Amino acid sequence: MTRHLSAEWTKLRTLPGTGRLLLALVMLTVAVSVAAAAVVSCTSAGCGYDPAKISLFGIQAGQAVVAILAVPAISGEFSTGMIRTTLAAMPGRISVLAAKAVILTGLTLAAGSVAVLASALAGRRILLDNGFPPESPALTGGPMLRAAFGSVLYLALIALLSLGIATAVRDSATAIGVVLGLLYLFPAIILMVPDADVAELLWQVSPMNAGLAVQATTHLSSLPLGPWAGLGVLAAWATAALLGGGLLLRARDA
Repeated sequence: MTRHLSAEWTKLRTLPGTGRLLLALVMLTVAVSVAAAAVVSCTSAGCGYDPAKISLFGIQAGQAVVAILAVPAISGEFSTGMIRTTLAAMPGRISVLAAKAVILTGLTLAAGSVAVLASALAGRRILLDNGFPPESPALTGGPMLRAAFGSVLYLALIALLSLGIATAVRDSATAIGVVLGLLYLFPAIILMVPDADVAELLWQVSPMNAGLAVQATTHLSSLPLGPWAGLGVLAAWATAALLGGGLLLRARDA
């Protein structure tokens, strides 16, 4: 496995776009989070916003960069034919996919941690200036820590979901379209469902809606799923995508 990890690390870090995408993940996440925090305020009548979700709002934009980073990690090899060389040198196909998943997860966790920390700190400063009470546990306490830690895990799971889908689809454009459709189009469709029970069920299985429940620190009783249960839904999506992609990788010719 060490040989697999070394090979995948060399391939991913030498791709010309990897460094730029990681930087874009951090900058876009922080920029959107700062913009979101700047446009909300807390008045004497009360605060109608979840400060943790506002501070980490940029995750909803940064996840697109994660998908664009993860998909070419394997689909790029299919498009160039490099996958045949990879599998000739390392015939264990599942081991190759596992190594890609480990390296990709590590890079996403590192960049995601920087993005989340910077967003949380900047968002807290802006929200305090906009009238949010400094004693709010959603700004300084355990709920905010859970939201921040969960957001980093959320980005890592998006990377694994994207990798699994790309392994199954093989084409970069198609895989990115499928991932972005699940993340952004699926929630939009839910808003158009007239039946409240069906809409709630779809919300519970939506990878983005359910996964981002981990950011919630207020009005938790009104959520269709709890924070960690919601993240578990996204983990199930990522696991299913990787299992499906791995099975197809073993069954099909390169």
